Amino acid sequence: MSELVFDCTDAGADTYAAAPTVVFKLRVAETTGETVHCLALRIQIRIEPLKRRYSDEEGEKLVDLFGERGRWGDTMKPMQFANAMQLVPGFTGSADIDLPVPLTYDFEVATSKFFHGLEDGEIPLFFLFSGTLFVQGETGFTVEQVPWHKEAVFRLPVKVWREAMDSIFPDSTWIRLHRDTFDALAAYKSSLAVPTWEDAIDSLLSRRETGVA
Repeated sequence: MSELVFDCTDAGADTYAAAPTVVFKLRVAETTGETVHCLALRIQIRIEPLKRRYSDEEGEKLVDLFGERGRWGDTMKPMQFANAMQLVPGFTGSADIDLPVPLTYDFEVATSKFFHGLEDGEIPLFFLFSGTLFVQGETGFTVEQVPWHKEAVFRLPVKVWREAMDSIFPDSTWIRLHRDTFDALAAYKSSLAVPTWEDAIDSLLSRRETGVA
């Protein structure tokens, strides 16, 4: 019976991807000496927000997601970050693989709110592994299942997430609007004859600050 050990050794932004993407460096080791013919791997990645500290500024940004800081012990639960599948070629001993994980900037998604609310530090991640293992033996191939208890932890630097986002959306963020709201904003933008959506929103914010109806 083979025995697999998983580690996440590093991560970096793929600045040449068509969408924001972080590439995780995974190492898979087979510790009994068996020759792995192929590994069809399923990977679930979760965020464990309780396993880091937060500045006062970060706490204010995360109120919408977790509520007031005094309630975080109850509200700050693990969050699903990504599900991925990866085919690992045959190896003996260990193999290093790249796992690309696309990111979203949709603020309706809890993970986007969480990442955006962080200024610095690291994001605690928890990897869960499963899948199918094909082992080459003296009499042929055997098929084994990767046990559900196989896991790994990694602390993703916030700057890596930000670099991945800035490679596609430099110094920008995205919000989703209902179509009626967008149409109203478009009409307001046209009435001002301003060139950008940001100008229209700045005008609305200025009117609110000065109390103009």
